Amino acid sequence: MAKAKTYYFCQECGYQSSSWIGRCPECGKFGTFVEEVVTATPAGKAKSKGKSDSAPKRIQEVTYSETKRIATHCGEFDRVLGGGIVPGSLLLLGGEPGIGKSTLLLQTALAIHDRRLLYVSGEESEQQIKMRADRIGISTEECFVVSETVTQRIFEHVEAVQPDLLIVDSIQTISTEEVDSPAGSVSQIRQCTGEFQHYAKSTGVPVLLIGHITKDGTLAGPKVMEHIVDAVLQFEGDRNYGYRILRALKNRFGSTAEIGIFEMQGSGLREVPNPSEFLLGQRDETLSGAAVAATLEGARPMFIEVQSLVSSAVYGTPQRNANGFDMRRLSMLLAVLEKRCGFKLGAKDVFLNIAGGLRVSDPAIDLAVACAVLSSNVDIPVSPRVCFAAELGLSGEVRPVSRVEQRVAEANRLGFERIFISKYNARELDRGRYSLDIVPVSVIEEAFRTLFA
Repeated sequence: MAKAKTYYFCQECGYQSSSWIGRCPECGKFGTFVEEVVTATPAGKAKSKGKSDSAPKRIQEVTYSETKRIATHCGEFDRVLGGGIVPGSLLLLGGEPGIGKSTLLLQTALAIHDRRLLYVSGEESEQQIKMRADRIGISTEECFVVSETVTQRIFEHVEAVQPDLLIVDSIQTISTEEVDSPAGSVSQIRQCTGEFQHYAKSTGVPVLLIGHITKDGTLAGPKVMEHIVDAVLQFEGDRNYGYRILRALKNRFGSTAEIGIFEMQGSGLREVPNPSEFLLGQRDETLSGAAVAATLEGARPMFIEVQSLVSSAVYGTPQRNANGFDMRRLSMLLAVLEKRCGFKLGAKDVFLNIAGGLRVSDPAIDLAVACAVLSSNVDIPVSPRVCFAAELGLSGEVRPVSRVEQRVAEANRLGFERIFISKYNARELDRGRYSLDIVPVSVIEEAFRTLFA
């Protein structure tokens, strides 16, 4: 009979201890150990390793061929993955509850008409999945659904269906009979992920897992799960907006700089091929405190509206608040404006917002932030046909940014009349190719004089 033992596992890194510890010696986190009962496999039933069929080879002797990816017919999803799903890969999709993870993968599965798919749900019944599929409005005869939570039963269904793609929703609800602990525990998640990885690598069938996240925004379960999978995708967005952003936190077969943008509608998720038209505010009147910035997400240029409000501090202590922008960087830019340009902002409240609920970390929007703050301070509007693409230094210099050609070309395509860039970037451009006016500036005071006369 198998002997049951009690162990304590760290929920952050999966560290195992025979007794409870307040602080994990592996990752340094406090209060992360949970108790689990693990049944050890008897020595007589241990699997024999046998003789390995593999042999070491010189790296020059290893041959490979370019693997053809599986197209999902969803341009935004394929963009994030680097061109499609790689056969034999293991993908993990995480996100907040209700953000649309199940809708995204079910919609993607239904759009693949030339492949046989198996959708395994441990959270919903087959009737609920059917209701969502009818709402999406996409139908295919090659998509099979089953409600199951035990890996041994799942692989029996896999053997019967022989799918070309397997989707599991979600890994926290799946358990295996080889581990005597509740579903969602560290040992269960680690074991089940390992079983799906073995299946994907041995058969060449890609497996897509849906994962829950904790209140801190990190994926629930041991950290080793993120090391096992080939790609970690994060599906995020603001519930107050209809936009959803899919980004890759890890991708062994492509770049992690690409993002996909979707719009949540009643009939499912709609791709947004041109996000600038949604991220730019629709203004009937030209108001102060708004400026358009040219930013990059991966290889995709996007234009966003930076909104600012500067007012006198009513309660004595000035407030600083930034939504979608780094608060510390805003404080640095305000210090540059006060020290280098002479604008007295120390006794004023400054509020900054990135329209559309997007969070931006590209330093190329620094000049747009500074111009939006100054526009609100002096109550002089910035033309909506003017955009900015430059970084600001601590001495007030306008620094160059990467891929300025793509930013200028996109601004020209969207119909902007002027774009402010660094004079060092202007040397690399052929101005004759663009119809808009390219304004090179070297210091921030020069940009202000040109913009506000």
